[in-house]
Amino acid sequence: MTKKVLLFAILISSVMLFAQKTQRIGYIDMEYILENIPEYNDAQSKINSKAMVWQQTIESQQKEIEQLKNDLNNEKVLLTKELIEEKEEDIHIKELDLKKIQADYFGATGDLFFLRQQLVKPIQDLVYNAVQDIASKRKFDFVLDKSSALIMLYTNKEYDISELVLNSIIRDKKINEIKGGSEESETINGTDIVNDKAQAIAEDKEAAQEAIKNKIEERKAAQLKKREDLKKAIEEKRLKRIKEIEEAKKAKEEKKENN
Repeated sequence: MTKKVLLFAILISSVMLFAQKTQRIGYIDMEYILENIPEYNDAQSKINSKAMVWQQTIESQQKEIEQLKNDLNNEKVLLTKELIEEKEEDIHIKELDLKKIQADYFGATGDLFFLRQQLVKPIQDLVYNAVQDIASKRKFDFVLDKSSALIMLYTNKEYDISELVLNSIIRDKKINEIKGGSEESETINGTDIVNDKAQAIAEDKEAAQEAIKNKIEERKAAQLKKREDLKKAIEEKRLKRIKEIEEAKKAKEEKKENN
């Protein structure tokens, strides 16, 4: 009981000491700031465009797998056990390839995550740097983000530094452009260098995935040729056997006639 009373007393004392110090708190609206940075909107458009293409690729392969499954179900009664197993193996390979593509595109460390890191993070870093600079100069103890999960039941516009942050970024960008461009201007001014690297890596991955797809198609074509060759060999053997039977029958009849 004594320990609880002592703990409560310490807690009250801490709250009172904290309350005695005047706290300066500002806030920003991150969504508003980013929406007013053209480079951020360009980056988001590129990300959404890529994600749409990737999703279409996945949906196309899903439809292809479903069609193969339906075809197999319809043809099972006409196929041998070996052919059924081969077709099931083809479908399984495609399903594994689809899972890999999904992970490569939308996984925790996939292409979408990489693109966001490369295209959006540099712009977000500029915002954070501007916030820290303004907070330091104006001696804010805390700067909150109005657009985050933090619930702000009331905000006084007087403490909204969103415009200050946005103006700081625009001003720095203009200064860098006048100076002939710096590292930051290269990043924020269309994020061209980062965009090119990100797109090059994404295109390399797409090329690798296309190579895997081509390899699967080649394997399928080889299997199909093998099946066709086997069918042809069986048919030739059957026809040869029929011919031998007919020739034997004919020879027997001729022998009988001669006798």
